[in-house]
Amino acid sequence: MLLELASIQKRFGGVTALRNGNCIVKAGEVHLLMGENGAGKSTLMKIVAGMISPDSGEMRFRGEPVRFRNPAEAAQSGIAMVHQESLLAPHLSVAENIFLGREGRHPLGWIRRREIEARARRLIERHTFPLQAEALVGKLSPAGKQMVEICRAVEQGPSLLIFDEPTSSLTESETREVFRIVQELRLREVGVIYITHRLEELRAIGDRVTILRDGETVHSCMLNELSTDQLIQHMVGREVNSLYRREPLPPGDEMLRVTGLTSEPLLKDISFTVRAGEIVGMAGLIGAGRTELCRALFGIDPIDSGEVQVGGKTVRIRTPRDAVRAGIALVPEDRQRAGLATGLAIAPNVTMASLRSVCSMGFLKLRSERLLTTEQGTRLRLKYDGPAQLARRLSGGNQQKVVIAKWLVTGARVLLFDEPTRGVDVGAKMEVFETMDQLARSGAAILMMSSEMAEIQAVADRVLVMRQGRLAGELPRGASQEDILRLAAFEEKVPQ
Repeated sequence: MLLELASIQKRFGGVTALRNGNCIVKAGEVHLLMGENGAGKSTLMKIVAGMISPDSGEMRFRGEPVRFRNPAEAAQSGIAMVHQESLLAPHLSVAENIFLGREGRHPLGWIRRREIEARARRLIERHTFPLQAEALVGKLSPAGKQMVEICRAVEQGPSLLIFDEPTSSLTESETREVFRIVQELRLREVGVIYITHRLEELRAIGDRVTILRDGETVHSCMLNELSTDQLIQHMVGREVNSLYRREPLPPGDEMLRVTGLTSEPLLKDISFTVRAGEIVGMAGLIGAGRTELCRALFGIDPIDSGEVQVGGKTVRIRTPRDAVRAGIALVPEDRQRAGLATGLAIAPNVTMASLRSVCSMGFLKLRSERLLTTEQGTRLRLKYDGPAQLARRLSGGNQQKVVIAKWLVTGARVLLFDEPTRGVDVGAKMEVFETMDQLARSGAAILMMSSEMAEIQAVADRVLVMRQGRLAGELPRGASQEDILRLAAFEEKVPQ
């Protein structure tokens, strides 16, 4: 027995994050920790990793009672954690982040940079990650930062390693490499706790599963004792279909037309349309240019040439303000950095893009702001403690709902969803898809970027496929994953 958690409780102000957290992990076991967003998974693991302290309950590590005051104490005991959201230093290199706090110094006090870069290169090569030891972390993609987090945790040589959504921003090949690392750890008798919302990953990696719901452990057993439907039912407390199927609508008028859009250095000569009532899926491998297309259409990156029309009128988009005025909204891939002001309450996050609707004579009407936030919270089934709760206190799925609510208030008619279900549990995914469907039925035009081909197949009316900054082709609703991959990676046209 490596880790035992009994009756762990934790409150944040008036919110109970954990009321009865229980879990037992054995050495050499891959233990899946499942539950909806807000179930208490990350809070429980942050207690194990020494990031926060429990209010009550008992934790035993290798049979001895422990209570870590900080992550350093947990690391000294042999516990490391790979976080879903990056906790790296963006101004330092990949090598410096991997060995931060464990650099090994010269007797005169300076850091041996060449030595740690050489060690980092060996570690990166061993795991075949596409990283450069000397590259600045701040310039990496979310997937690159996740790989640095994994390298940093594995290098510490832990006896218990916690993975919190490690593959949420990784490609299929990178995900397989994470699985290989986990299998290596298992053979070395390292205990692994693995948090994921990707149901397809469970059978490939897990031995045992513990399920949390509303801050309580509700079930724990060997994974092969549960069907997928039973697992989902334990997570959400109700029956939920694991696959979402959207009924298509007859498309309406053309809402978005993009012609010959070029944005250096990646995007080249991109043309497509999206009609009212449509959800158009945008597929492609990481680095194909999907996020860059969102950034260009929303005015974050400059458009060097080409034309954008919204509702039949040509618009010039040079800034996000221009995009919002034209009726375009963006739900970004990295919600914490680009979608939310996490240090503010939920209410100002919901109204920040439409302040005029809650202001009078230049003064903010707090009551109107609260009412508007409550209305959107009800509409999106937001799980929160009230409009004054800090956005950073919400689970990932509920944070995503706040970002969506912000744009619903503006009445935007063209919505760009960049990886809308990244780090979101199965129940919240269904709610996000239902919200998108409602928006389409109300006449909105939606462009959805996703790495999850099953999601694109289930939700999209048709599929655009990008490769190396260009539009490789278009596929109809129901196109196979093989056809999507063929366009994304290999051929210009799908064979007839």
